[in-house]
Amino acid sequence: MRRRLIAPVVLLLAVSLVGCSKTQQASDKVEQPKDDLSTDNLNNPADTDAGQLKAADACKSGKKVSGRPVQIVTTVAPLTNIIGLMVAGTNIQVTGIVPEGTNSHTFEPPPSAASVVEKADIVFVNGLGLEDPTLELAKANAKKAVICEIGTAVLPKGGWLFDDSFPIAAGKPNPHLWTSPFQVLNYLNVIRDALVVADPADMSKFDDNYVKISGVAMQLDNAIKSATETVPPSDRKLLTYHDAYAYFAERYGYTIVGAIQPQSFEEPSPKDIAKIIDQVKKEHVIAIFGSEVFPSPVLEQIGKETGARYVDTLRDDDLLGKPGDIDHSWAALMRSNYITMVTALGGDAAALKAVKADIGLTDKAYYPQ
Repeated sequence: MRRRLIAPVVLLLAVSLVGCSKTQQASDKVEQPKDDLSTDNLNNPADTDAGQLKAADACKSGKKVSGRPVQIVTTVAPLTNIIGLMVAGTNIQVTGIVPEGTNSHTFEPPPSAASVVEKADIVFVNGLGLEDPTLELAKANAKKAVICEIGTAVLPKGGWLFDDSFPIAAGKPNPHLWTSPFQVLNYLNVIRDALVVADPADMSKFDDNYVKISGVAMQLDNAIKSATETVPPSDRKLLTYHDAYAYFAERYGYTIVGAIQPQSFEEPSPKDIAKIIDQVKKEHVIAIFGSEVFPSPVLEQIGKETGARYVDTLRDDDLLGKPGDIDHSWAALMRSNYITMVTALGGDAAALKAVKADIGLTDKAYYPQ
């Protein structure tokens, strides 16, 4: 029987490194830290499906790379950062393909990207339909690489979420798992196991880095829950620029009122805007959230016409600052987003402000700009 993707142990914000030889199975080496993880919150073997199992097996289907650094290609910046931190201290090279500040759903890789993926040993994509053009490029050109669809590997169909931007009729779920720090714990398992297959000599470094990244993810998870408790339940409503927060909302008890920017990035019609204004007024939404990366005059208009506070500083896959900056990380981005949300909704974000996003690892991944 397949083990659970998160194995609870009696530790707080730490990971137990179970002693074993380098020849043991990678997936038996490290366990996730314990939170208040109940059976319902675990990816239980009974909940898996054929598609998830196939994707998970594909991620571990590679071979040991000898005589040269492992070459890794990634897609969106949050994944690039998480993987870049996981391989910190090794000679592994990580190259991102999707530039920050672009629409990853529709991004068409340039011809030059084909030569990059040709050299890859592992191509990590989010999967779940997020970056299909890039995935197809990898399948066509990375003939010898492991193509690891991380989101598809960790989330069974029973956990897929659909919404206006990702309707169930289209068959592709909302793919933005990384906006929930809890889900990132699942990502880390898959990433680590794939790396150990390719580079078993660096297992101890992967394990040490895994501990640190898991720790900050758990801190964020706990801090979001604590901060959310300070937001009146009736005000935990999100109207955002894009449907990027479905798994966040599910985990932490928020209601998604709607999103202005669907997967296609088309602007809503005047009729749709009128409906949204009526809904915002009816549900007494006190704040609406835009993006500084993709400005939305529509959301600003809705804010003016409803009296809801308009905050335009969220990002879902565009990291803060520039590559090399201390805040250019997934953790810093999540911390910033949720401080913004909690504060705008009338809560106290002190628990989130106390989280230290810098975990002492250097990310040397390449980020296209």
